[in-house]
Amino acid sequence: MAEKIVIALGGNALQSCKSDATAESQLKVVKKTCEYLADISCMGYEIGIVHGNGPQVGRILLSYEMSKDVTPPMPFDVCGAMSQGYIGYHIQEGLKYALNKRNRNIPVVSLVTQTVVEKKDPAFNDPTKPIGKFYTKEEAEKLAEEKGYIMKEDSGRGYRRVVPSPKPRRIVEIDAIRALWPTTITISVGGGGIPVIQKNNGELQGVAAVIDKDAGAELLAEGIDADILMILTEVEKVAINFNKPDQIDLDHLSLEDASRYIDEGQFAPGSMLPKVQAAMRFVRRYPDKKAIITSLDKAVEALKGEAGTVITFA
Repeated sequence: MAEKIVIALGGNALQSCKSDATAESQLKVVKKTCEYLADISCMGYEIGIVHGNGPQVGRILLSYEMSKDVTPPMPFDVCGAMSQGYIGYHIQEGLKYALNKRNRNIPVVSLVTQTVVEKKDPAFNDPTKPIGKFYTKEEAEKLAEEKGYIMKEDSGRGYRRVVPSPKPRRIVEIDAIRALWPTTITISVGGGGIPVIQKNNGELQGVAAVIDKDAGAELLAEGIDADILMILTEVEKVAINFNKPDQIDLDHLSLEDASRYIDEGQFAPGSMLPKVQAAMRFVRRYPDKKAIITSLDKAVEALKGEAGTVITFA
């Protein structure tokens, strides 16, 4: 039986910092990304794709704010759904083309996906999830004053707007994903899923938040009983003392080691920390399985044990 992999795509897999933020530029990057995804599929794995949406949903929000005198702004959750649609469309287009070139006839489909969060999640009182573009300190201070945004410095790369990032509790469309999985590559839980709360009468209601896509990918991995959770990012391996002269790249992380490094503050919030935490949750839930954190261009090698950081229970 084919092994099942949930693949979480980082921002660099969707757009390049060296190009503009147009849809055309994003599609070019996505097409390159899909070549790697197609190679993984051709290795015989059953794969499902999860993607982030921080920059994209930020731009959608910004466009509505700039045009508010012409057309009513859409709510945050609706903007999240829009980002799922157009990012998923790009991945569908790029991946199907890459598969066809390899004579691998597998359907690819995007699902607008909702994720239930708790109304009383403490994250709503402590926004931490970065969205949108990077700003200088001066620009960030002006936005905070004029629009009431909460702006925070992001891993030495500049300042970004932050919004609440509640924990994902349940993927609403998980049954549909399970049904499609054996025959179809699904693109789901985009941006961690559209955050919704469940009211007392059972109705779902969207909320203004962004779920961490790595946490959403981990929840999906649990939901479809995946064999591997693969989180793709900009670096080949998880490192301690990152960007310091004594940086050490890690081939393997156990739960015990990962917990110790987190306590030491080795992993940056909003960057490597949520990736390591998602990997830890997966292997804690499935002690006989593994998670992999690596770069997009090393994904195939990582599945062969030749690259990346493997996270296991012990």
